[in-house]
Amino acid sequence: MSETANTKLIQGRTGPWEVVLGLEVHAQVASNAKLFSGAAVGFGAGPNEQVSLVDAAMPGMLPVINRHCVEQAIKTGLGLKAQINLKSRFDRKNYFYPDLPQGYQISQYQHPIVGEGEVIVERDDGSTFTVRIERLHLEQDAGKSLHDQDPNFTYVDLNRAGTALMEIVSRPDMRSSEEAAAYVKKLRTILIYLGSCDGDMEKGNLRADVNVSVCRPGAYEKYRETGDFSHLGTRCEIKNVNSFRFMQQAIEYEARRQIEILEDGGKIDQETRLFDPNKGETRSMRSKEEAHDYRYFPDPDLLPLELDAKWVKEIEASLPELPDAKKQRFQSQYGLSAYDAGVLIADQAKADFYEVAAKGRDAKLVANWVTNDLAAKLSAAGQDIADSPIGPQAIAELVQLIEEGVISSKIAKDVFERMWAGEGAPTDIVEKQGLKQVSDTGALEKIIDDLIAANPGQAAAVKDKPQAIGWFVGQVMKATQGKANPGTVNELLRAKLGL
Repeated sequence: MSETANTKLIQGRTGPWEVVLGLEVHAQVASNAKLFSGAAVGFGAGPNEQVSLVDAAMPGMLPVINRHCVEQAIKTGLGLKAQINLKSRFDRKNYFYPDLPQGYQISQYQHPIVGEGEVIVERDDGSTFTVRIERLHLEQDAGKSLHDQDPNFTYVDLNRAGTALMEIVSRPDMRSSEEAAAYVKKLRTILIYLGSCDGDMEKGNLRADVNVSVCRPGAYEKYRETGDFSHLGTRCEIKNVNSFRFMQQAIEYEARRQIEILEDGGKIDQETRLFDPNKGETRSMRSKEEAHDYRYFPDPDLLPLELDAKWVKEIEASLPELPDAKKQRFQSQYGLSAYDAGVLIADQAKADFYEVAAKGRDAKLVANWVTNDLAAKLSAAGQDIADSPIGPQAIAELVQLIEEGVISSKIAKDVFERMWAGEGAPTDIVEKQGLKQVSDTGALEKIIDDLIAANPGQAAAVKDKPQAIGWFVGQVMKATQGKANPGTVNELLRAKLGL
């Protein structure tokens, strides 16, 4: 794999254009309590059942920082190879939302807890690109407005209000919708490995604001050389995208929309937009606010956050093996290809499943069963590997039967289907169904002798056309109902036919 440029040109009426993308990913911190209160965090509770007086912004209530949330942010920063700022500060970001009880959001602005880092992302073709992380800061989530409960009123559910979020802000380093989706997938994998966010996009625990702009070819390179954003086009932000597919659709639509406006002689207004998945288009939400519009100032109820360098070192020492390191280990320890290792480590549960199954077995063969046959069954059933009816020990046992020549790879497919149907362990299925491979040379020799005697012409022709031995192999397999050991059959046939 190598770091390569992968500029994707979009052809317009007046010439080619490039798309430039930067993402702000909001990851809900994996925590049992909110950022500044002891109220529970969880999905599925009834409206306003998980709200403390602090979350509801009752008079006289003071926020108290959740140490665990701070630790999760530090852990994430370290996982992103980012600078951990030993001194940071919480600010009040002032804006009105009906589901934001305080009238402001406690966030971080000029002094975030995590500074610059990077994520190395792999494209589908195996090449890589680096996304620079500008910052990661902690902030509290808002509540949720419910517009479908009553035709005349909007209801407010504050269960999410005060929930801890990590906002991970990237530089505009992505050049296509595919790269943006690949970046979020990689980021999600890292967060899950770290245990700092569960990555559940359906529940809104991981969502992205996507900044899209377009420019003529060469403008992006000038920006990278100078750091001057004026070389790039005016950006529009697409809020709260919580699906990889929707993200790509939103980017493709928005880029085309901006190109058409510019080619018609118009200008792009910097604004916040929403993506409508039913129509496949973005629509204007509001004009984009600048930092001064939010009137940031230090939160007077919270002291600056000062971290102990020793504590940060302890957190760093406790980090688990992360995806890139695991991928390299899978390649070196198990001899897997970069592709197979990448497929396995993309899902932590799948990687763990594989390691249990591969212990003491043919690692490549185990990888094939896990990434192909088992993955296909799980996908068709709409199940995750954690819910697999076939455990890693069963896969290991199946592979052992193949390795020891008890069954052929072809018979193994039938055994696997029976395992999936719940008929038992591989060895038991082979015994009950009489599926053991025939390796008895005496029995096989008789079948081969009879076959050659019945087909002297074809036997003679094999000497001039050796590949024709395949017909004899097929006939032996047919006679043994597929139970003959293919290696033994080939060896005997070659000896009998003089090859």
